[in-house]
Amino acid sequence: MTDIQTQSAPANLLQKKRLWLQIVVALILGITIGLLLSPQGMALVSQSAAMDIAQWVALPGRVFLALIQMVVIPLVLSSIILGIAGNKDTAFLKKVGVRILPYFVTTTFVAVILGLAVVYLIEPGNYVDSALFSAIADQPAQVVATQVTQTSLPDKVAAIIPANPTQSTLDKDMFAIVIYASFIGMALTTLAAQRKALMIDFMDGIQSVSLQIVNWAMLLAPLAVFGLLCDITIRIGVDALIGVSAYVATVLLGLTGLLLIYTLVASFVAKVHPMAFLKAIRSAQLLAFSTSSSAAVMPLSMRTAQEQLGVKKPIVQFIIPLGATINMDGTALYQVVAAIFLTQVFGVDLSVNQVILLILTTVGASIGSPSTPGVGIVILASVLATFGIPATGIALILGVDRILDMCRTVINVSGDLTACVVMNRWLRHETSLVEQVQISDNKVVTS
Repeated sequence: MTDIQTQSAPANLLQKKRLWLQIVVALILGITIGLLLSPQGMALVSQSAAMDIAQWVALPGRVFLALIQMVVIPLVLSSIILGIAGNKDTAFLKKVGVRILPYFVTTTFVAVILGLAVVYLIEPGNYVDSALFSAIADQPAQVVATQVTQTSLPDKVAAIIPANPTQSTLDKDMFAIVIYASFIGMALTTLAAQRKALMIDFMDGIQSVSLQIVNWAMLLAPLAVFGLLCDITIRIGVDALIGVSAYVATVLLGLTGLLLIYTLVASFVAKVHPMAFLKAIRSAQLLAFSTSSSAAVMPLSMRTAQEQLGVKKPIVQFIIPLGATINMDGTALYQVVAAIFLTQVFGVDLSVNQVILLILTTVGASIGSPSTPGVGIVILASVLATFGIPATGIALILGVDRILDMCRTVINVSGDLTACVVMNRWLRHETSLVEQVQISDNKVVTS
């Protein structure tokens, strides 16, 4: 049995079990039961009992995330190294790299511009209740800004190179790990074939072991989704959503528009039917919504791109880990909407130059941001500090951040998969020496 067949067997098993449908059912049940138990909902139990229940129902989700996070670093390392060094056609990889980086930057700018258009059109800050405004005025400034540190541009440039890979691993700095793996992969391409083969076999073994653990974790996914959604619904209820509903609606409208753009790009550029594309990526989207972590979804994204979308394996191994680290379009859109929303709340008028600076700052902040839950609110604090917007305003949107985090993670993952089909289309004539992936009749085939 070949390596691809070995990796495909568990995936086919999960497909037969209709994982996406199980996740949808678990999602609905989690939200429904959460609302029944939430103190802000039906309150069928006391608040203390509801919090205790929330901790226990979240346990499968925490175990699931722990299993994924346990292997995500070795999986990223091995995937990128194999994607670079394991490909015999180095010219092909150069063409992928030259095209994918400008593509990621362009889509991030598109996301930010879309976010600006939506937030200035709706002006959600004008719908904020004065009672909420008074409540946040008394909040201490260190609500979330305690983790924000100011560093100079030269320091940021120097920090791109991971001086201490071990520390980067401990800190789960995925961007540093991607850079580290890229250097190793490029260095391996210069070695003699015999030495290179030993390292590639070793990395292939690490990837296979990591994927096997992921396959085990995926069997727990529906229960994990139920627990995570039930937990967050019990804790926030519906009150937090109602108070800033205009803001939530603005973010969701922007994210929906960005997903529509991805679908159009997949259709017109990659020549993939829109409905077929959305159907193929639904499992990855549902898992992204439930876990709020691009890193947690990365193994499923790789499998989806290769087996459901028919993307070549070297492209998948290179783009998905890279995209999970630097392609954060959903996060970028959210940050610019949140920043402008808070300027509207506090009556801060931004000049054209400041808006342009906000665009550049948001793009830079979103690239390389950790692909873990809740990181967007910390990045937002650093963006706000740049423009003198009170950090206390974050308290206003903190209650709904987890819900929006789940939604923007869906867009982040969708963007990575869109990039895969685009690169697969653009480089379709450059893959004569690249391993060909067999696509069955029931999979999406690009024309």
